Amino acid sequence: MPFLPRPCEPCDPPGYAVLALPPEIDFCNAMGLLPMIMTAVDHHCGPLRTLVLDLSATRFMDSQGIRLLSEVRHRLPGRTELRVVAAPQGVPSRVLELSGLRRDVPVHDSLAEALRPPSGTARGSGGRAGGGAAP
Repeated sequence: MPFLPRPCEPCDPPGYAVLALPPEIDFCNAMGLLPMIMTAVDHHCGPLRTLVLDLSATRFMDSQGIRLLSEVRHRLPGRTELRVVAAPQGVPSRVLELSGLRRDVPVHDSLAEALRPPSGTARGSGGRAGGGAAP
């Protein structure tokens, strides 16, 4: 099943691009996803401040998924921030934790959380960005 990111969703907040990633990210598709993600970034309408990669539907991810996220992070233009959405009990969340990438990339439990503008209390407990309950 081909993955075709849509570069400018009308429902994305201004300055944000949200890309849902496929159910599996491994050696078979990870490097093929990179040019698609970067094309979506390059063709985003208006200035891009935040790229959100949504792993909510991703059930399997291996080290190639970590390599993909790291490569995207390093290729993003200027001050564009990368955020990731991953179900707290899912495989991608665990892989992100084990790899240490969570220290460098904010990982959120939900898309709504990832789309919130940064605030003084953006980092929640347990090292998860936005992981705490809203006051």
